[in-house]
Amino acid sequence: MELPVVVGVDGSDASLTAVDWAVDEAVRHGLPLRLVHASLWERYEGVEPDPAADRPSEQVLAETIVADAAERAGRRAPGLAVTADVAAADAAGALLDAGQEATVLVVGSHGRGAVAGLLLGSVSLVVAARAHCPVVVVRGDPHALEGRHGRVLLGVGDHDVGSPAVRFAFHEAAVRDAELDVVRAWRRPLHEPADHPLLAGEPGAYHAQRAAELLDEALAAAVRDHPGVRLRKSTVEGTARRTMTARSAAADLLVLGARRSGGVFGREFGGVVHRALHHAACPVAVVPQRRPAAAEEES
Repeated sequence: MELPVVVGVDGSDASLTAVDWAVDEAVRHGLPLRLVHASLWERYEGVEPDPAADRPSEQVLAETIVADAAERAGRRAPGLAVTADVAAADAAGALLDAGQEATVLVVGSHGRGAVAGLLLGSVSLVVAARAHCPVVVVRGDPHALEGRHGRVLLGVGDHDVGSPAVRFAFHEAAVRDAELDVVRAWRRPLHEPADHPLLAGEPGAYHAQRAAELLDEALAAAVRDHPGVRLRKSTVEGTARRTMTARSAAADLLVLGARRSGGVFGREFGGVVHRALHHAACPVAVVPQRRPAAAEEES
């Protein structure tokens, strides 16, 4: 059984944008779409029951939100299999639960009642940090949201050899018929031994070459599995977080791996993922993948 694309809806503009993106993603992959709304959000918003109504105003509002979202999805992709659920849970809990049986979990960058000035809503951040499936936080300019760039951007770190993030990015590029722009950022160590035999001549050349070798190693299996994907590889001196955020301006989707540290809820966000979720100019896919407890994500 194929797991659906799941999207969180709460009636906000950001969640409706996420619905549109999730519809397109479901169509691309030939998957059903599931809309999930958490009704307890409305209690926190201060919605009062209407004594004259047959049903609590919370229930009416929740049903209206999911019905409107389902109608919107149907207009965008007639024939797409769409289901809608109202979960009696907090927003993050409902989405994390739905993510247990999802191919990908889609959320907007903000929800209802978001504090003005916040770059990323707390629910979106919690879901991206704890979900066991890939999470896409929908953000960015119209060109990216509509897939006009024709490019998927993948950041490769130290532990990405054959990783779920690499496989996810290749699959996305394949179904979109998009170029896959793969980037590995590298930096020179603060202190390098002057007499190291491999650093003779220009030290930067050694580090650039080593980054290119690690990049090839990380991609080898996926290249064999997706020979038709147009690939653009580059190594860049500098911080990964700034490099990936800057390059996101020319991409339709930025794919990053988030490595679990082994805790119960266990995912740490390094600087790359954290900055992208707050500042990327396109939707960001956060793909969970395990890592050794002592390893640290590139920042």
